[in-house]
Amino acid sequence: MFNALIIRKDDQQPKPQQQVALEQVDEQQLPEGNVTVQVGWTTMNYKDALAITGASPVVRSFPMVPGIDFAGTVVESRDPAYQKGDQVVLNGWGVGEKHWGGMAGLARVPGDWLVPLQAPFTQKQAMGIGTAGYTAMLCVLALEKQGITPDSGPVLVTGAAGGVGSVAVALLAKLGYQVTAMTGREQEADFLRSLGAAEIISRDGYSQPGRPLNKERWAAAIDVAGGQVLANVCAEMRYRGVVAACGLAAGMDFPATVAPFILRGVTLVGVDSVMAPYADRLQAWQRLAQDLDITALEKVMQEVPLEQVQELAPQLLAGQIRGRLVIPVAD
Repeated sequence: MFNALIIRKDDQQPKPQQQVALEQVDEQQLPEGNVTVQVGWTTMNYKDALAITGASPVVRSFPMVPGIDFAGTVVESRDPAYQKGDQVVLNGWGVGEKHWGGMAGLARVPGDWLVPLQAPFTQKQAMGIGTAGYTAMLCVLALEKQGITPDSGPVLVTGAAGGVGSVAVALLAKLGYQVTAMTGREQEADFLRSLGAAEIISRDGYSQPGRPLNKERWAAAIDVAGGQVLANVCAEMRYRGVVAACGLAAGMDFPATVAPFILRGVTLVGVDSVMAPYADRLQAWQRLAQDLDITALEKVMQEVPLEQVQELAPQLLAGQIRGRLVIPVAD
């Protein structure tokens, strides 16, 4: 038996109701997979908060254990790539949506979904990175693939005080980029400067409809917002600038024109972390081990118990949580 946060849905009610509770679960209830992992740490991402609150239909089947990330130790494996005692990390693959996730003492998954834990990270630090930090690294790799270097010019990071944004700021600063951090939380300015941001700007100026083209400012951008924010960022890109888009915190729409793309040659690169192939995942984690300052990582981590996840989920959706929430799970 092990502890697990379980999301259930009562379809017998006139209006289906979702319930979330910490329960004792038998190992026999675990889903299919050829590797069983004792989960040491997990984390709560934006998508997890949507699942737990029911604010969006993230969960595809019930009952469900949320947690799209986990780090732990292999306790049983039928995959030759992994042996008992190996330390592993999982991000995405529909875990916490269609397949039981990391907010439980045990997880069972296909071995193809796992990546070896990279030294020098601990399991806790890997969850301080989590899907957010791994996505941030995928965005940095996307910019590099398009030829962006520190000499190209300033790089903008939207949603900079959040999980993806804070790690992106830290990564870019350590790599030598001039980073401008956009945030809707002015009180986080000192925090963002401590991560390496050279300039802080307010989100307010980007949240309303703007001109198709504005003054050229950014050589590159990492955007977690989408919506009107992304449209206005694209309008300010320098000639042949590159935007890596990976989020929709400000909306799924994209109320822009083609002007930045056909008049300035701007490139908009979509970054997906959920179904990224193994080679890309491994490269991202290897680069994180190389390029992410662990001291900076510690600044973005808040440790919280599994029992507080339901209470904190609405705060995360409201943009009231700084950085990354890390959750110890091992019984």
